[in-house]
Amino acid sequence: MIRVQRLNGKEFVINSELILFVEATPDTVITFTTCQKVVVKETVDEIIDRILDFKAKSILDKSNNE
Repeated sequence: MIRVQRLNGKEFVINSELILFVEATPDTVITFTTCQKVVVKETVDEIIDRILDFKAKSILDKSNNE
């Protein structure tokens, strides 16, 4: 799960495993596998970084628990 902000500044959390693609139109639009879309303040690169950080943390947590 990653934290993002709507254009009005309201923060919410999304399941990064359900992201189909992210595009800049120029606002950043996240499209999910469910075909839902959300517009967020973060850039495409920020979204990618947050997903990578989340996945890296998940891998570390898993290896520490084994």
